[in-house]
Amino acid sequence: MTTLYRSAASIEEFHNRAMKAAQALTDDIELIIVNDGSPDNSLELALEIQRSDPRVVIVDLSRNFGHHKAMMTGLAQASGDLVFLIDSDLEEQPEDLATLYQRFSQGDCDVVYGILTTRRGNLFARLPGATFFSLLDLLSDHPVPRNVFTARLMTRDYVKALVRHRDREFSISHLWEVTGFRQQSVALKKLSLSPTSYTFRRRVEMAIRDITTTSSKLLYLIFYVGLSIFGLSIAVIIFFLGRYFTRGVGVDGFTSEIVSIWFLGGLIILVLGIFGIYIANILAETKRRPYTIIRRIYHPENATVPQSRAPDKDING
Repeated sequence: MTTLYRSAASIEEFHNRAMKAAQALTDDIELIIVNDGSPDNSLELALEIQRSDPRVVIVDLSRNFGHHKAMMTGLAQASGDLVFLIDSDLEEQPEDLATLYQRFSQGDCDVVYGILTTRRGNLFARLPGATFFSLLDLLSDHPVPRNVFTARLMTRDYVKALVRHRDREFSISHLWEVTGFRQQSVALKKLSLSPTSYTFRRRVEMAIRDITTTSSKLLYLIFYVGLSIFGLSIAVIIFFLGRYFTRGVGVDGFTSEIVSIWFLGGLIILVLGIFGIYIANILAETKRRPYTIIRRIYHPENATVPQSRAPDKDING
């Protein structure tokens, strides 16, 4: 199972390599491709591939909903006993399926996923990612493994449990972890075929979203910070009152007042901002909107299967 977004340059080679890797293990193969509103001709190329390969099923979303949501939609359509999830940009190699299956064959796990032992880029490029994971480990209720690949081999039972999640705002790496089951990692190599599309602003937005959708510790941290400031302020008040009544020394000074006002004002705005993000996430969840909408499912016989006719695979509700 894979997704398409600006994948025209790689989809044909991906199909050939992925099917060849799967054929080394079994002849019973289904390739599910989810078109996540790709603006190029990725869908047309995928349809051409389907005409020559009846094992291909194409799920066309009504617009771009995002990589993670597209993956969850595709996984809901999967029916195989084993499901191999991988990106189609060929930075993760389809041939890694053999390595994942070899580890899976030991029989002690339900999921085998790839991890990157060394992140690409220099120290300056790796620092934001390391900082993000450190914050996530500190604040998240369920810390996730670092440098995790999309590439993973999963049992059908695990996939069925995974797609039962109904979160509207989520990080799929968090859902992979909280779903549980027996999971094992395998060190794999990742190619750097193109520069990352994640800008600094997008990384910050993702970090805020991941922390506020996976963590309740941040709310407790705010409570303890507020409690500490309250206790400190009581101690300062008692100190100055005691000094005034015992020594007759008053408290004055424009600077101290301004610093106190700015500090407490900034802290209050920060706390309200964090609360606002949490409330926005609550609003998104309570609307109960489908997080993806399937425009059409292209089966080999060119039939269209409305999502409402496949309730066992529906994750839109």
